Amino acid sequence: MDGSVAGRGCNALMIHVVYKGRALPLAWRVRQGPKGHFPEDLHIALVELVSGLIPEGAQVVLLGDGEFDGTRLQHTVEGEGWSYVCRTGCHRTAWWDGETFRLDTLGACSKPGTLVALAEVWFTREEYGPIMLICCWAKGCKAPLYLVTNMDAAEEACRLYAKRFRIETFFSDQKSRGFHLHKSHLSDPQRLSRLLIAACLAYIWIVYLGSVCMKEGWIRIIHRRHRCDLSLFQLGMRLLEHFLNEDLPIPVAFHIFI
Repeated sequence: MDGSVAGRGCNALMIHVVYKGRALPLAWRVRQGPKGHFPEDLHIALVELVSGLIPEGAQVVLLGDGEFDGTRLQHTVEGEGWSYVCRTGCHRTAWWDGETFRLDTLGACSKPGTLVALAEVWFTREEYGPIMLICCWAKGCKAPLYLVTNMDAAEEACRLYAKRFRIETFFSDQKSRGFHLHKSHLSDPQRLSRLLIAACLAYIWIVYLGSVCMKEGWIRIIHRRHRCDLSLFQLGMRLLEHFLNEDLPIPVAFHIFI
């Protein structure tokens, strides 16, 4: 779950599904206004929208950046029967084992390469919980990450949260390294939402072309023979350009099996 600037004066709040290493868009809401945090009501509305799209019995883990740590959102996700792992700020307060503390207290007692997990924590002054609070400081990083989750295993929560960063590649493919949606100059949320429908379908198709490129050996023609440092999206874009330049037939029909 993440937000991005998508047009002139418009922001898109999006939920993705991570499938076979790719973050595929599932649903979004567009709002008009300057770049910044979305109100928690919009987060909740998007979760409620997506809940109707999820097959019964599916296991769902919501991954969110720092603006998705609201207690009402956590309560909503919990009510849907989902798990969640969301980043939170070091300035937040929590209550544990009879003591109230700021989260950066955990960081001050940690060092790179360590993970601290506290169970049965009550979060913020609203004392929402009980939840698990995690302070995860990866080696090579300048500061730790603070996570809130309703999962039981801290290591599993951290492993899943690492998948959230795959969403960032989707935004760059939609904008500066791909479709350049940020240059659309659209300022009407409804028009931008319709553009996102087309762009997301095109994105899935381009990724499909990237897989065709790998399976059918086009890489040695459009890229290099011995090493590939391009994503499936970039391979698909190059393959499409090659097909157009050489007047070759373009595969347009494909199926996704989930």
